[in-house]
This record gives sequence, structure tokens and C-alpha cells, in this order.
Amino acid sequence: MRSSAEHNPLPPCSAKGVLEAGCDEAGRGCLAGPVFAAAVILPDDFNNPLLNDSKQLTERRRYELRELIEREAVAWSVASVDAAEIDRINILNASILAMHKALDGLKVRPRAVIVDGNRFKPYRDLPWTTFVKGDGRFANIAAASILAKTYRDDFMLNAHAEWPVYGWDVNKGYPTKAHREAIAAHGPSEIHRMTFRLLNPQLELPL
Repeated sequence: MRSSAEHNPLPPCSAKGVLEAGCDEAGRGCLAGPVFAAAVILPDDFNNPLLNDSKQLTERRRYELRELIEREAVAWSVASVDAAEIDRINILNASILAMHKALDGLKVRPRAVIVDGNRFKPYRDLPWTTFVKGDGRFANIAAASILAKTYRDDFMLNAHAEWPVYGWDVNKGYPTKAHREAIAAHGPSEIHRMTFRLLNPQLELPL
């Protein structure tokens, strides 16, 4: 009997027989911390019915699948762009930069790139394609979404140990009511994104 988390396995890539890297990012909508991105090349015969968009998985399942991806991938890489750089170049450019950095980190050079979403910039001379909801359509993008999400969560848990007042062990930097109330009460940390709307309009930063 199949578990509720299982589904028909996602195809490993969009172009079989090509060394194709799937890319995705995590943390684009957060108020604090870096944006993380990953690039993953999977074998053509990769087949796992549990692999899916990271947002559809439990935290425990994401970490289990991270181990499997890192073990079975042809190549994988994770990279990040910090809050200061996000403020300098904006979150869209920072997300694409993080994906480019992840592609730079691959130990096997891909022949093509596919990306979750609808925005990207050329990477070297490689052909690339964007796919809206690609993390639920192709296993290499789903794998990248899992790596980006789990490595970013690890970063935010470590940051929580340094700045526990913001509750990053729970909200991971996303704009929850409690997170914004903590910013209002304590001011922003050095890893908050100052170009983002950190507060609800009715809240004010302490002087």
C-alpha cells in the first residue's frame, strides 16, 4: 500500500540523455538571512516516488531525501547570497546569482539547465529553460528545492542560537506575525534584509 506522500515518480529531467542540471532557490520571501540555491544533476534512471517539491514534504522527509540525493546524484551543489548583497542587488538578482554560484560548484559540468519559476539569466553558454512549478514536474528541480530548503533551514537554526528573540527555529525568517512583532520590540538583526518591509504598517521600530 502506498503512503500518502507517494505519487507517480517525477521524470529525472526534462531532456533524457543530456547532463541536465535542475536549479531552485529557497528563502526568497524571507525577512532575514541569505537566499540559498541548489543545482542537481540526477542519473537518467533515477526513480523515487517520494521525491517532490520541498513545500509538499515534511521536514523529516526533506532531510531523509537530502541524504539520498547527495548519495545518488551525478553532481550537486548548494550556494547562497547574504542579506547585505540581497539589499544591494535586489532579491530577484540575488536568487539568480545564488543559482549561478550553485552551478559553478558542480563537479560535473552540465550541458543544459532547467530552473523553477519564470525568471533566469544566461549561465555561460549553456541552454536553459524555466518551468513554472518545475519543482513538482522534474526530479532534478525537486531535488534542488530540497537541498536549498534544508541547507537554508540549517543556517537559520544556527542563526537562532545567536538571535533567539526572533524565533527563527520556528519561522525560519519568514514574515510571520511573531517575527514582525519581535523586530518591532528588539529592532532588526545584522542579517535582516533592510530593503524588505520588516514591519506591519501599524508597528514601529524602537528608537
